Amino acid sequence: MPRLTAIACSIALAASTADIGFGQDKKGDAEKGKEVFEQCSVCHNADSTEKKMGPGLKGLFSREKMADGKKPTEANVRTKVDEGGKGMPAYKDMLTDEEKDNLVAYLKTL
Repeated sequence: MPRLTAIACSIALAASTADIGFGQDKKGDAEKGKEVFEQCSVCHNADSTEKKMGPGLKGLFSREKMADGKKPTEANVRTKVDEGGKGMPAYKDMLTDEEKDNLVAYLKTL
């Protein structure tokens, strides 16, 4: 019986590690996102927190909150990109989902 338990635990462990990304593509490509960010750089700094027209985005994901007061999660950043606001245009229909994934991946590197 202990041998059967050990085998069952090994199988369960192997199955659970298969879900954490081994052999799977991560969401977004930061290098491609840097290219997408070029259109954002008209209004946003990538290398500082200094305001241009919009807030500087260096360290965005390590901040406590964004300019709108929301926590900088992937979902909240993506919503801000999609909906815009306070002078920022909405990019929902201007960028593809893949471009937005790449942009968020790039913003996480700042």
